[in-house]
Amino acid sequence: MTNRCMSRRAFASLAGASGATGILALTGCAASSAGASEADASSTQTDSQAKAASATTQDAPLIQQPLDNGYGTGTHHATMEVRGYGTLSLELYAGIAPITVSNFCQLVSDGFYDGLTFHRIIPGFMIQGGDPKHDGTGGADRRIKGEFSANGIANGLQHKRGTISMGRTAASYDSASSQFFIVQQDRSSLDGQYAAFGRVTEGMEVVDAICNNVPTQDSNGTTNPEDQPVITTVKMVD
Repeated sequence: MTNRCMSRRAFASLAGASGATGILALTGCAASSAGASEADASSTQTDSQAKAASATTQDAPLIQQPLDNGYGTGTHHATMEVRGYGTLSLELYAGIAPITVSNFCQLVSDGFYDGLTFHRIIPGFMIQGGDPKHDGTGGADRRIKGEFSANGIANGLQHKRGTISMGRTAASYDSASSQFFIVQQDRSSLDGQYAAFGRVTEGMEVVDAICNNVPTQDSNGTTNPEDQPVITTVKMVD
């Protein structure tokens, strides 16, 4: 699979990566080269799964302001330990995405991510985690306003290698919840379409090792539960 193909399909891929709804699968390059839109170049789960996931997303309350937890301004730091791989050091920019950062930090403080996994891995693109269902269909008990330009909110953070951003559904800009992804290689096609909110300052070798060693089942990065790298713990530093 070439990087050119992955770039053309990046939007569709992550649009299916939702904090509370079903994932969309990548299709082959032929669909994109035929002129199909990136959203149309993806396919949903079964109808019953999609309907159930959609209901979950709609029912979750939408957070449109930063949480009152001290993480809605400034720059913050956290560490993420991945069993058998090592530790990621994270820098989080509330000055760019205050709703997203305050939500992520609250989930970290609540221990939400401890024991979850990276359930979706696409070498040369990204790794995705933060789903309590471990299959791309789960999330927290709330969703957040999408902080990116396509949703009317300025966000100049680019999806460079090491950037942390929120997954969402194709159906709604305001569907992100707990699922996040870390970009392995620069992916400018995601800029303005997803809520980038931080970056990995140390430990990108962990992301590389996951991409290089974890077996996947298809081009959408699906992984078997027993192969999913476990997030042992995430801790706030400041």
